[in-house]
Amino acid sequence: MNYIFRDAPFMGARDKQLTLRAWVRFLRCGLRWEDFTKRLYEHLHLHCSFIAHYNRLGFYETYFEKGEDTVRFLSQFDKREGCRSVEYGWQWIAGDYADLNQAMVEEGSHYIPQLKEKAQTVQQEADIAQAQALFAKHGRQLS
Repeated sequence: MNYIFRDAPFMGARDKQLTLRAWVRFLRCGLRWEDFTKRLYEHLHLHCSFIAHYNRLGFYETYFEKGEDTVRFLSQFDKREGCRSVEYGWQWIAGDYADLNQAMVEEGSHYIPQLKEKAQTVQQEADIAQAQALFAKHGRQLS
């Protein structure tokens, strides 16, 4: 889809296009670390109502190491869920970056349902493995 972006105080229209491109690549490639660019990280914590989590790696570990956290992150961009900030609870698509943020939600709609499903499956498998390990620790089997 073709979007028209406006220059903002700290991000020109061209930078917004590049950020959207990085976002789509990150989603399309399955949320890989190597696709979580500095450009994308900076936009998320500066203009999407996320805290920085100390740095890019800290942010990535917070949202993409565990399935339940990934689902939580993605829900912020899921228009079926109202696009509320997962960290603050308010509407975050407003102001000078609303054009880019709305485009991120729109483009995300092609990937987010499948990514959330995969993250839920990963979390379920991790939970079951943890339960099995706890049962084994106490000399029992999960039936």
